[in-house]
Amino acid sequence: MQLAPPRAAAARATAGRDPALVTWRSLVPVYALAAGATLIIALLAVSWGTVHIPPQTTLSIVLNHLPWISTGEHSATYDAIVWDVRMPRVVLAGMVGATLAFSGAAYQAVFRNPLAEPYVMGVAAGASVGATLIIVSPLFVTAGFLSPVPPAAFAGALIAVALAYSLARVGHIVPTTSLILSGVAVSSVGTSLVTYMMLAYNTRTLAILNWLLGGFNTATWTKVAIALPYTALAAIAVLPYARILNVMQLDEDQARQLGVSVERVKLTVLGFASLATAAAVSVSGLIGFVGLIVPHTVRMIWGPDYRRVLPLSGFFGASFLIVADMIARTIDPTFEVPIGVITALVGAPFFLFLLRRQGRGARGRF
Repeated sequence: MQLAPPRAAAARATAGRDPALVTWRSLVPVYALAAGATLIIALLAVSWGTVHIPPQTTLSIVLNHLPWISTGEHSATYDAIVWDVRMPRVVLAGMVGATLAFSGAAYQAVFRNPLAEPYVMGVAAGASVGATLIIVSPLFVTAGFLSPVPPAAFAGALIAVALAYSLARVGHIVPTTSLILSGVAVSSVGTSLVTYMMLAYNTRTLAILNWLLGGFNTATWTKVAIALPYTALAAIAVLPYARILNVMQLDEDQARQLGVSVERVKLTVLGFASLATAAAVSVSGLIGFVGLIVPHTVRMIWGPDYRRVLPLSGFFGASFLIVADMIARTIDPTFEVPIGVITALVGAPFFLFLLRRQGRGARGRF
C-alpha cells in the first residue's frame, strides 16, 4: 500500500487556489518561533507553584539531568520538586495538549467542519467506559506508578473508534455524515453506560468524576513514556498528508478526479489521530475543547494551509494546556481545580462563538 500522498495531484490542486501557500522550508522559522514560545511557557510553568523557583535555577536543574551536561550542585529539595514533580506534569500536559490540538486539526480537515474534534468519533465515550469499568471493579489499585486505568481507557477508546468506523462504512466508502452520526450514536451509548455505573456504584462516583474531568496531578515519567510513542507516530504519519488535506477542502469528488484516494486518506488520518487521542486520554482523563479552540485560532491567524495548521496546532495546543494546568493547580491554594473545568470555561463560550459565526455564514451574512 502506498502511504505517501500523491504530491503532484496535490500541487496541481493547491497551485492557484491560494497564493499564500508556501513551501515547507519557508515555514521552518514559524515552527521555530512556536517551539521557542512553548519551551519558554513550559519553563515558567515548572518554576511557578507553591514553592517558587527562579527560572534560571529551574533551567539549570533540568539541564543537569540531561546526558553529558553538568551545571553543578543544587538543592536536593529544589531538584526533587523540579525533576520529579513538576517536570513530568508539565511535559505530560504539553504532550496531551499537542496531541488533542493536532488531532483536532486533522479531524476538522477530514470533516471540513471547524466544529469537529477527536471526541466526535466516540474516543471520549469509549475511554470513559474503559476507565469506569476498572474504577468500579476490584482491579482499581495502583502499584507504584502503574495503574490499570490508562490501558483500560486506551482499549475502550480504540474499540469505540473501530465500532463507529465499521458502522459508518458502506462497502469501500465511509461517508462523512454517516461517520459523524455513528460517532454520536457510540458516544451516546458510552455516556449511558458510564451514567449507569456511577449510579450503581455510588461509592466510586467521586473517583469516576475526577477521571472524567481530567488532570495531571498523578503525572509521572512513566505516563509520559506511555503516551509519547503514539503522539510521535501520529505526527509522523499525518503530517505528510497536509497537502492532500488542502486538496480535500475543495471537494472530495474533485480530489478523486486528481488521483487522490480519499477513503484511504480518511482512514489513515482519522486512524492515527484517534490512536494518539486515545493514548492521550488514557493518561490524562477527559479534557475537552482543546481540539476545537486551538486549530481554529491557528487558522484565524495563519490561514487554512494545513502545512501550517497541523504543526502550529501541536505547538500552541501544548502551550494552551500547560497554561491551563498551571492555572488549575495555583488558582486556589486549598485544592486543585480539575483542568477540564478550566478548558470548559474557555471552550464553551468559544464553541458558541463558532456556532454563531457558522450560522451567520450559512445565511450569507459576514
